[in-house]
Amino acid sequence: MIDSSRSAQRAVIQFFLAEREHASQIYHRMKEVYGEQCLVRCTIFQWCQRYEAGRVNINYLPRPGQAHVVTNSATISSMDELIRQNRRMTTHVIAVEMSLSKAVYHIIPKNLGYSKVCAQWVSKHLSENKKTARMGVCLTQQFLH
Repeated sequence: MIDSSRSAQRAVIQFFLAEREHASQIYHRMKEVYGEQCLVRCTIFQWCQRYEAGRVNINYLPRPGQAHVVTNSATISSMDELIRQNRRMTTHVIAVEMSLSKAVYHIIPKNLGYSKVCAQWVSKHLSENKKTARMGVCLTQQFLH
């Protein structure tokens, strides 16, 4: 099986350009090999232009101003503390308070395990005591019916 990842295809583009292939020939040859997994024509042409301009790296370069690591343990713990102080706080307010943008929408449910119930943040994960209490209620309900 051939590696059809983007970085592998960019390496192929770089190789063909070193062999003095034209961008349209590169596209047709790659389309034969990769089929549906092939990069689109305009992307291949863009990468050809980048390599012809002197670029040597096949990976995307970090953009200025782009956050590299947002979900570190300090950010997660401070966000947890903020939510525990006011469980009715909206995600927009949390994002403004923490100076984060869309990362808040991923950190809260995935890292902290919270979801909104009746406009309050509630943990999705039950503690052992709450699990036992819930089992007791369920068994009682079954016994009564």
